[in-house]
Amino acid sequence: MVHRGGRPVLSGVNFIAAVGTVTGLLGPSGSGKTTLIRSVVGVQKIKSGDVTVLGQPAGSAALRRQVGYLTQSPSCYGDLTVEENVRHFAALHGKGRKEAARAIDRVALTSARDRFVRDLSGGQRTRASLACALVPDPRVLVLDEPTVGQDPLLRRELWQHFRDLAASGVTILVSSHVMDEAARCDRILLIREGGIIADDTPAAIRATAATDDLDEAFLRLVESPRAYRTPTHSPTI
Repeated sequence: MVHRGGRPVLSGVNFIAAVGTVTGLLGPSGSGKTTLIRSVVGVQKIKSGDVTVLGQPAGSAALRRQVGYLTQSPSCYGDLTVEENVRHFAALHGKGRKEAARAIDRVALTSARDRFVRDLSGGQRTRASLACALVPDPRVLVLDEPTVGQDPLLRRELWQHFRDLAASGVTILVSSHVMDEAARCDRILLIREGGIIADDTPAAIRATAATDDLDEAFLRLVESPRAYRTPTHSPTI
């Protein structure tokens, strides 16, 4: 459970993200997605409950080189180039120039590697931040709305990259408020007002809500939240 301003922001949230899968955290703005992500990364104060990542308490020192985190706001230094930013984060993780170049290439920013981050578009800044998160080759990658501001072609490329990472054994938790991205996930957590109203595969959620449209499925589950029974385990990745 997480409280802010004396009121609960997250309550009764329970889920497991399996190794090598993409788990989508979907819901409207203000539903608690970012707070839940911060809890998983270990930067959110929790009032009660346990969050375990790779067998360790969330935020443990042992996880610092195993968990990549992309925040909603780009986290690069504006007065450094893309390459300088990524090499800086690479050095923090004991990586070198080769790993930095590979991370930049992964997010299709090679042609902009010598540009100052402050001069990039919003979508490019997000990709630069993603490169910084990818450079240590994390076992867990936590992404807070990484496709906001990206054009459709790049969104598709990023999602293909997420799928490739999952296929290589990386566990991904990605938030979004765009329901059409849910179909790209192995599992979906639908969240509303700080609680999970569904935790299942896209196909199972469609079947539960008796509709092929995930937007409509979300609306039906919001209106009849008891139609789905949430699991009873603690958040674990």
